[in-house]
Parts: sequence; C-alpha cells; structure tokens
Amino acid sequence: MSVMKEVPFPSPESAGLPMNIWIDDSDNAIDVIDALALSPFATGVQPWSRQANLERVRPEATLSPAGGRLVRTAQIQDGQESRLICGDGWTLRVVRYRNRSATVSVTAVTEELARSVLKESTDGAVEPEPETDHVEMGFWWRGAHGGTRSERPITAQPWEEISGNYSAQVRRSLTTLMAVTPAEVHGRLVLLHGPPGTGKTTLLRSLARQWREWCQVDCVLDPERLFNDPGYLMEVAVGYDSDEDKQRWRLLVLEDCDELISAAAKSQTGQGLSRLLNLTDGLLGQGRDVLVAITTNEDLARLHPAVVRPGRCLAQLEVGPLTREEAIGWLGSSEGIGPAGATLAELYAARSGRAPAAPATDESTGLYL
Repeated sequence: MSVMKEVPFPSPESAGLPMNIWIDDSDNAIDVIDALALSPFATGVQPWSRQANLERVRPEATLSPAGGRLVRTAQIQDGQESRLICGDGWTLRVVRYRNRSATVSVTAVTEELARSVLKESTDGAVEPEPETDHVEMGFWWRGAHGGTRSERPITAQPWEEISGNYSAQVRRSLTTLMAVTPAEVHGRLVLLHGPPGTGKTTLLRSLARQWREWCQVDCVLDPERLFNDPGYLMEVAVGYDSDEDKQRWRLLVLEDCDELISAAAKSQTGQGLSRLLNLTDGLLGQGRDVLVAITTNEDLARLHPAVVRPGRCLAQLEVGPLTREEAIGWLGSSEGIGPAGATLAELYAARSGRAPAAPATDESTGLYL
C-alpha cells in the first residue's frame, strides 16, 4: 500500500516550492536518498546542479569535500553504496558501485559553488588509465525516451601493427588518414567502401585509437532511424561535452549504410540523404566539430554523386583484397590463394585452418573485420 510521507530534509533552508515524496514497499533506502538529493533542486533552494561519472575510483577516495556532514548512508550487500552529504549551501549525492565506478552529483545555491564542490570531491579520485589495447567508444541508439549513449572499451590495435593487412594500393592513403590532426580536417565525411571481409571495421577501431587525443568516436547502432528522426539526429549531432573539458571533435560511425548513400538514396530513404549532407557541411554541422564515417559494400560508381563530390570527403578509400603476392606474403603460403588474391577475412580463416584462402566472389560471404 502506498503511503504519502513528507520526508524532512536535513537542511536549515526553507524551500521555495512545496515537495512531497511518495514511498511504498517497492522503495528502499537508496531510493529515499535519491529523492532527498533532488529535493533542494526541485524546490529551487539549490537551483544549480553538476554531475560526474567516474571510472577506476581509488578505494581510499572519499568523494566529498572537507567539512561535509554525512546525513544519510545506505548500502546493498555486495552491491552499491549511496551517501548523502550536506554543506553550507550545497548537497552532495555519492553512489559507488562494485566495479569501482561512481556517480557524484551536487546541487548548490550558485553555479560557482556547485562547480567547486564537485571539483573538490573528484580531484585525485581516479587512478590513471593503464596502458592498454583498448579505447573508449560511444554507442548511440534510439530508446523509448529519446537518444541513449553508452560508452564501452573496444579492442583497437595501433595502425603500425595492422597496416600490413591492407594492400599497398590503399595503405599510403590510410597512413595519411591515421595521422590527420584537427588543423588538417578539410571535408567532414570519411567513406570506406569495398567488399565484405576486407577490414573496414578494423580500420575504424584503429582510427579511434590513433585519434583518441582529439576525437571521440561514437558508433550509431540504428543509422536508419537517425536520419528519419530529427529529434534523435539533433541529440546525436549536439553530443555531450562536460563544461570543464575543451570541446573535442567527434566521429560518428555508420556501418553498412548502402541505402543511405546509394544512387537511389533519395527515393529509398526520403530525407535521410539530405540530412546526412546537412550534418557534414550544411547548417546542422555548423558550430559542431563532427565528422561522419560510413562503411559500405557498394562500388564507388553506384554511390550518390552528392556524397562523393569534391570537397565533401576527408577521405574516400576503396578497401579491397590483398593482391596474390601480398596475400602469399601475409599467409606465408600460396596454398588456396587464387590469382585475384584474398580478403583479410579469408586469410585469417586460412591461417586458423577453418577454410582455404580462395577469394570469394559472392558479396554475401566473408567476415566483418
């Protein structure tokens, strides 16, 4: 049975707006802390809010400033811990998880105070990121309540280690692309086309690693919805930048978007092509440092001319199979390699003993790498 209770908030300040909290048997102590933490913001007593999501939090980090008063604490056994801490003109909510991540949110009477409390709470709380073959990549999808973004580590090898997986015909251009800096960005579209299994996705992972100092890479999981939903497109185009950090470039990855950029795209996707072009060099893209990378299996001649016009593409590269000589050098054997060479997927399969490296002529075969 639901019971309406007016839960007293541990602050001497009087609220400008009334607020009641509904509690029933489905709620727990952590839910109460969440409600109490929102109270000063909802009532207008503390109208400024700032939040930080942390990873690799040091076990000894208190995640709170000196002089704060701990007024509520709740913990789920072998699970998350939530704390509510108050100070002069501010309220802090700290949630810590078993995986050493944490959420720190603060409300305060002024913006400057909210910033300073958050900074003092989080300074030095995170361990340095270890050297790894992983890079953080964002993933976007359209949920029931709008666009949702989740960040996950992905495996990404340095370009120097994988450059031999690509034909010399395209390797020089790929090396140039990997070395691009913000000052050298001319054109907002990166177009990778070629048969399946030639390593286009592997290239994008390596690109995320090579550009990680200046560019955040986000993969859109439902590109067909992105360009048919203006609200979703605006969320993704605007992106996320913390107030404290300098705005970074972003690369939006759209995989296997043949319908969006084909010669018949206008009739197949309606406004989708127009909105893509608007994002790359139209009004929508102005003021936002956004690049778009598209992979496709289509031949260049079958792409819409507006997509490949001069000046639109930062890079427009055909990623094809290795030549016979290159494939033999990669595999260390000529067994099963035909005169047309082999794709990267076929070579990996042959090396693992799963299949001969004879090149596939059917575009429906191959592995995405």
